[in-house]
Amino acid sequence: MLFNYEAITNTGEKKTGSVDARSKDLAITAIQSRGYIVSSLKEDTKKKGGLNLSLFGTGSIPMKDIVIMSRQMSTLFESQVAALKAFNLLAENTENQRLAKILNEVAEDIKGGIYISQALAKHKEAFSDFYVNMVKSGEESGKLTQSFSYLADYLDRQYQLTSKTKNALIYPGFVIGVFIIVMTMMFTFIVPKLAAIIKESGVAIPFFTQVIMTISDLFVRYGVFLLIAIIILVVYLARFSRTPAGKMYFDRLKITFPIFRNIYTKLYLSRISDNMDTMLSSSIPIVRAIELTSAVVGNRVFENILKDVAESVKSGSSLSDSFSKHKEIPAIMAGMIRVGEETGSIGNILKTLGRFYNREVNDAVDTMVSLIEPVMIIILGLGVGILLASILMPIYNIAGGVN
Repeated sequence: MLFNYEAITNTGEKKTGSVDARSKDLAITAIQSRGYIVSSLKEDTKKKGGLNLSLFGTGSIPMKDIVIMSRQMSTLFESQVAALKAFNLLAENTENQRLAKILNEVAEDIKGGIYISQALAKHKEAFSDFYVNMVKSGEESGKLTQSFSYLADYLDRQYQLTSKTKNALIYPGFVIGVFIIVMTMMFTFIVPKLAAIIKESGVAIPFFTQVIMTISDLFVRYGVFLLIAIIILVVYLARFSRTPAGKMYFDRLKITFPIFRNIYTKLYLSRISDNMDTMLSSSIPIVRAIELTSAVVGNRVFENILKDVAESVKSGSSLSDSFSKHKEIPAIMAGMIRVGEETGSIGNILKTLGRFYNREVNDAVDTMVSLIEPVMIIILGLGVGILLASILMPIYNIAGGVN
């Protein structure tokens, strides 16, 4: 829950802000840890839960801003800038006002004497458990600069890959949407007028023309009801997609639907490999790395697989054997991990797998993009051609008969 507070510092200065906590008592404790005296605390009832979960938080702060912040933080630490000053500098120079506010609160927490990871953990809208654990690992190992560098590299790779995948799917969706709108307008406004001319002429109506006229008649007579049905269906699907069963259904559809299966499956495999390699490089235990990966993989099918793998590894099974039990995990991936376990180089194997699947996703997206335009042209051409031929041929026959 998000709480808005008013407080007074030891010097008598008034402070206002917000804090994310599970209860009012925990919110008060968090504010007091900054050295403030709480004068007012109210729950923010206007906060809306984010629906689009990102790789690092709840989606309230754009991934691009977190990538830039992590890169800048790594640079500042490399320049021997103190943590408190680094966060203050980033807060002053960040264009995203929400992120700037969060960074200021983190700086205040650090000033109050708590660890950076603890301060970041209070802001789930920006920093996920994965992010916080990476920072915590850096604090414990004395490699905080490297941890932020790893985070920046990892988030940048995932941002580029995810953005490219999404952008590749926008174009066909837009073209199909425009095609449907145009065809609907033709069936509703153009075809009925031409159909009236054909019927009045008394000429023989070809089969395909009759089909087009029937479809047009259905649009004119029941178009309103069809529109209402579509709206109801969209609302139902939107609500269903927010339920656990709906989320699982659409996540499974992503990795089984023929057109997108190849891209999405390799995207998630790349994310799993890259994420685990990044955390193992920061000395995070393998079971914890698997658990954190399950939380950020972005697909509930793979999330459940990783949770099962984590339990198997806890029980004494090897990572490769645990992965090989699931058909969604390619045999080559389980086999390479087995080689890594046998040679003691599992980190390098995961890095290789991450790069391999990253290239595979890029190649798959590039192939799809190159095929989209000609396929769309063929589909649109056939659709419009059949429609025009079915309507215009009888009209040409009428014109010929008149002559």
